[in-house]
Amino acid sequence: VGYGATSDAYHITSPDPTGAGAARAMQLAVAEAGIKPEDVGYINAHGTATKANDSGEAKAINAVFGDQVLVSSTKGMTGHLLGAAGAVEAVITCASLEKGILPANVGCFDQDPACPVNLVKAGQQEQDVEYALSNSFGFGGHNAVLAFRKWA
Repeated sequence: VGYGATSDAYHITSPDPTGAGAARAMQLAVAEAGIKPEDVGYINAHGTATKANDSGEAKAINAVFGDQVLVSSTKGMTGHLLGAAGAVEAVITCASLEKGILPANVGCFDQDPACPVNLVKAGQQEQDVEYALSNSFGFGGHNAVLAFRKWA
C-alpha cells in the first residue's frame, strides 16, 4: 500500500549511526500508505545482527514509532540473501499479516540495550495486525521500506 526510499550516502558500507535516512524511508512509506505510525503493528526489520545496523535501525524505528510497534528480523532464519533478502522478507511480512503470526527473533536471547525496540517474543507471536512494514537497507546508504496491509 506504500513505499519509501531514501539514499543517505553516509558511507560505502556502514549505515548512518543516527538512522536518519532509514527513519525518513519509514515515514515516507507510512505517508504513501495514507496511514499514521500508530497504525503499523509490525516491522520486519532489516536486522543484520550487527551493532552498526541494529543500533541505527532501532534509533530509526524509535524516532518514527516509539517503542510500541512489534519488531523482528527474519535473517536469523534465512540468512542474509543479499539482493534476494528484500523480496523474501516482503513475502514473510505478507504471510505474517495473512496468518496472524509474527516471526520471533531466532537466536536472540539477550536484547542489546542499544536497540530499545519491542522485539517479538514467543508469547507475542499470535497477533492480528492490519499494517506492517518491511525494511531493506543496503550498502551506500540505500534505504527501502514497503508498507503492506492485511487483505480483507
